[in-house]
Amino acid sequence: MSDNEMSIDHLLEGALAISWEEYPRMDLGHYRAIFDRMVEELQPRLDQIHYPLKVVKEINQYLFAEQGFCGNDHDYYDPLNSFINDVLERRLGIPLSLSLVYMVICDRLGFPMDGISFPAHFIIRPRHPDLEIFIDPYNKGEILFPEDCAAKLTQLYGYNIPLQPEYLEPVSIRRILDRLLNNLKLIYLRRREPTKALAAIERSLMLNPDVPTQWRDRGLICYQLDRHTEARIDLENYLQQAPYADDGRIILQLIEEMK
Repeated sequence: MSDNEMSIDHLLEGALAISWEEYPRMDLGHYRAIFDRMVEELQPRLDQIHYPLKVVKEINQYLFAEQGFCGNDHDYYDPLNSFINDVLERRLGIPLSLSLVYMVICDRLGFPMDGISFPAHFIIRPRHPDLEIFIDPYNKGEILFPEDCAAKLTQLYGYNIPLQPEYLEPVSIRRILDRLLNNLKLIYLRRREPTKALAAIERSLMLNPDVPTQWRDRGLICYQLDRHTEARIDLENYLQQAPYADDGRIILQLIEEMK
C-alpha cells in the first residue's frame, strides 16, 4: 500500500496492532469503541461552532480538561506511553501517542489534522487553508504559531537552532507508525529488553524495509542473542544498503568473526 492510500483508519489500526503485540488478548473492539464514544460526545458540541480556532479550543477542553489526557512527565520513557490501549486507559502518553489520539478524533469529526515530525517532539496542524497554527497535544493542546515553534525548538535543545521549513512539513501515516515503533525500540534497548526491541524492529521493517539502520540494529540484537546466522544476514544487508556507512568497518569485522 502506498503512503497516499493510507488513511487515519490505518493509523489507528496500526497503533492497535502494535499494542496487540504486547497484549495479545486485548479486545480491539473495546478500544475502537472508546474512540467512537468520544466522537459521539464531542460532535454535538461542535455543530454550532463555525470558526476553526474555536473548534480546536473546544476539542482541547474536552480531551485535556474533561477527559484528563496529559503528557507523562514523571515517566516519559515508560513503554506504556506508546501503547494506544494504555494511553486510552491511563490518559497518559508521549507527544506522538497523544497526537495520534487527537488526530483520530479530529478526522472522524470532519476536522482532519496532519502529523508534524518536529525534532525531538511531535505536533499536529489542522488541514485547513486559512489556519496556519500548530497544536501540541503533549502540552494540553497548546496552540503554536510558527514563531512559537522556533522558540520551542530552542527550548527542547537548550540552545538556538534555526527553524527549517522541513521541520513543519506533514509526515505520512507510515512514518508516524514507524516513529512509534522506533520509540519502542529505543525504550526497550534502554531497559535492556532485546527481545522486545527486536519485535519493534521487525514490525518497522514490515512497514519500511528500506531503512538500513533498522537492518543493522536487528543484526546487532540477533548477535547479542547468539542468533549468528540471522545476525550475519542482516548486517550484510545493512552494508549492501549503506556501503559507505561510518560504522561499516566495525560491522564488517563483526561479520568476519561470525563466519
